[in-house]
Amino acid sequence: MAIFNSFLWIAMDFPERLVRLRKERKLTQKTLAEQVEVHITQIQRYENGRTQPTLDIIRKLATTLAVSADELIFGEGERGPDERLRLQFEAISQFDEEDRQLAQGVLEGLILKHQAKQSVQRQATAKGNK
Repeated sequence: MAIFNSFLWIAMDFPERLVRLRKERKLTQKTLAEQVEVHITQIQRYENGRTQPTLDIIRKLATTLAVSADELIFGEGERGPDERLRLQFEAISQFDEEDRQLAQGVLEGLILKHQAKQSVQRQATAKGNK
């Protein structure tokens, strides 16, 4: 059952996460609206997916619900490295400063190489579409 619940949490989008977090904290829509300083109908619109909050409101919602904005917006696993890379990053965090800087330099080089490769591919595609 725990695996199923985790899967549901991952599959949720923003409105469902907002409802779940509000209910977990035993807040009514009215109470949440008051704490975030919006009208209750606005909370209802967020929760039914008819509208999306501004950045300022996301900040207020995250603060009120005591979660990060990432947790409110993104599902588990939508951001950050996959599990294989997470373990490698944990290992790198144990390096001394010199080795950490070296690892960071290697990663930055690989990222730049990847971005350049994507740029070349986009340009080739754009030329092919003309």
